[in-house]
Amino acid sequence: MSSFFAIENLSVTYGKRNRKTYAVQDVSFSLEQGKSIGIVGESGCGKTTVALAAMGLLDPRTQVTGTMHIGEEKYDLSEMTYKRWRSIRGNDIAMVFQDSLASLNPLKKIGEQIAEAIYVKRSMSKRDARIRAIDLLDIVEIPDPERRAGQYPHECSGGMRQRAMIAMALANNPKVLICDEPTTALDVTVQAQVLATIKKLQEELEMSVILVTHDLGVINSVTDNVLVMYASKIVESGETSKLMEEPHHPYTSALLKAMPDLAVKNSLHAIPGVPPTLNKIFDYCPFAPRCENVTDECKQSMPDLELENKRALACFNPMIKVEA
Repeated sequence: MSSFFAIENLSVTYGKRNRKTYAVQDVSFSLEQGKSIGIVGESGCGKTTVALAAMGLLDPRTQVTGTMHIGEEKYDLSEMTYKRWRSIRGNDIAMVFQDSLASLNPLKKIGEQIAEAIYVKRSMSKRDARIRAIDLLDIVEIPDPERRAGQYPHECSGGMRQRAMIAMALANNPKVLICDEPTTALDVTVQAQVLATIKKLQEELEMSVILVTHDLGVINSVTDNVLVMYASKIVESGETSKLMEEPHHPYTSALLKAMPDLAVKNSLHAIPGVPPTLNKIFDYCPFAPRCENVTDECKQSMPDLELENKRALACFNPMIKVEA
């Protein structure tokens, strides 16, 4: 199956002159139709910036280069106009944001907000759009959707609001759905329910899903493939189950070790040091100062992201040597 959605050579730079922040450096990945991919990494690694760049939601002063493919269409991200983004958002690609209470308008009822996302894109009356909004709330498994549609965001629980955000994102049947930390601030039971809803909708609607999170447990339970980002770059990618079982990059291995293990008491692994400041284009491995496998080569040059046996890896000294 060929890729349906792809990002090629994406770079995002904030600021000007001597105060630049290179938030994303030469990121590329692809996604098949109906499949899901996770983007995981520490806070500040650039994963949310990748999602915002794909939606055209970055500040216009931000320098963005690279291309995006959706189906047969190709877009140069450095030349996109506001009008062009308006035609893509919602119809081709949509996003579920992490803070549902901040993302929803507190002065409008939930049904009105979902209906608005429909009638501003389609030639549909507000009445028909509201009926469609209620249907969408039912699709995302909100009990008594007609009553919930008439409530304000503060009258609903976090899980209900997050489902409403998913319903809004699905309003115009997008081909690609981006979920940015969709389970933030939700308890474990509600997290599982929201993730199950996303997975179910992905399969039923044959959507491509991009899940942005720092939670490896979420990645492991929902996605088909995963990208591991560190300091604005992809350091490893591959099939989720295999990568979780046998990480090759020292950073991926360290992330997995940092996950709490209830079977081991009084033991919590931490990655030493701190992530680097993103104020330059790296010409050496950015993880080198924190890496247990570091050599002089790591400090002097940047490893290329090389693909072998369906596993992409940027490391001179991987945890496991890969046979070509």
